[in-house]
Amino acid sequence: MIAQPPVTANAHTHTPTPVPPLGEKLDTLIAGLPPDGVTLATILDSVGQDGFLLLTVFLTLIFLVPVSIPGVSTVFGFAILMIGVSRLFNCPVWMPSRLAHRVLPADKLRVAFIQGSKWVRRLERVSRPHRLNGLVASHSATFLNNGALILGAALLMAPFGLIPFSNTFPALAILFLAVGLMQKDGLCILIGHCANLLTILYFTLLTVGGVAAILEAVRRLFARA
Repeated sequence: MIAQPPVTANAHTHTPTPVPPLGEKLDTLIAGLPPDGVTLATILDSVGQDGFLLLTVFLTLIFLVPVSIPGVSTVFGFAILMIGVSRLFNCPVWMPSRLAHRVLPADKLRVAFIQGSKWVRRLERVSRPHRLNGLVASHSATFLNNGALILGAALLMAPFGLIPFSNTFPALAILFLAVGLMQKDGLCILIGHCANLLTILYFTLLTVGGVAAILEAVRRLFARA
């Protein structure tokens, strides 16, 4: 009997390249921020064409902490909106030059990004791929989820920036949707949809309360006349 040569483990098996955790990818993005001002175009270049969901997660971090930087919700919200549109219609991401090259304070952004990344690390620990797979796998689910991403971005851009939680609620919706799409986690997707509904309810209450306050002020004004 002729002895057969031993088969090595690498001859018929392939060890997949480990994928860096989401938190580590965000740390790399944060470390790569320039020391002074940063533009959305710079952030886009650092992510590349294949990392738009990662970019979406990254852009939500600043809204998860109580830091107010004027104009950020418009710039970042529009970027997320266009990412959602590009995913929905399978087209390249378009960004107006005025927003893409608007300079934002990198020092304040860096602090907010570092604090906000703690949320992502917690979410990453509880996220499970292919959970509630029906909310992720089908074509109709993909269309609905990308539409929800667009809705979350539109809500983030709504003119309620100075009101508490007005940016946090839509940012949480976008965060859960983006992580759910990246991880194929239907439960995260479901939470994202619920957060969008909560945001709409919150904004509705704010609008109704504001209109009621204005009408009451007008009534009192005419009552004094």
